[in-house]
Amino acid sequence: MKIAIVTCSSTRTLAEDTAGAALAERIAASGWTVCSHVVVDDDRQSIAAAIIAAAAGAGAGGTSGDGADIVLTCGGSGLSLRDVTPEATADVCERNVPGIAEAMRAASLRITGRAMLSRAVAMQRGSTLVINLPGSLKAATECYDAIYEQFEHAVQMTAGGGH
Repeated sequence: MKIAIVTCSSTRTLAEDTAGAALAERIAASGWTVCSHVVVDDDRQSIAAAIIAAAAGAGAGGTSGDGADIVLTCGGSGLSLRDVTPEATADVCERNVPGIAEAMRAASLRITGRAMLSRAVAMQRGSTLVINLPGSLKAATECYDAIYEQFEHAVQMTAGGGH
């Protein structure tokens, strides 16, 4: 399984992306491949373009034909006016997958009431699943840990596999 990481931050570089690096470690520990990992500005068009590129496998750190099965965005899903990752995701995806974001919020609510302030979404762009994760190291890894066990089944279902 191929997973891309798109960190959405106007203040962080790839070298400073601790949350993205931790996600990459978890992906590798599961035996999956990080096919691209980029940091883009907190800008709706930049985020949308990075999601498209990661799903297609062209540009943004991927090679043509190396499109991601799953794109994990990291950051930009809170209440700040510059947090536009859910809107950028909706701009380039066709189908909502609400249970994933609901599961992340439910798991996070056991840790902090602030989880209810998350606007994260999970959607499909063609055969690619796009999931918004929080930007902080702690919250991103907690949310990832709450959902990653369903990734293989989700990818199999998207590819036409049965239940």
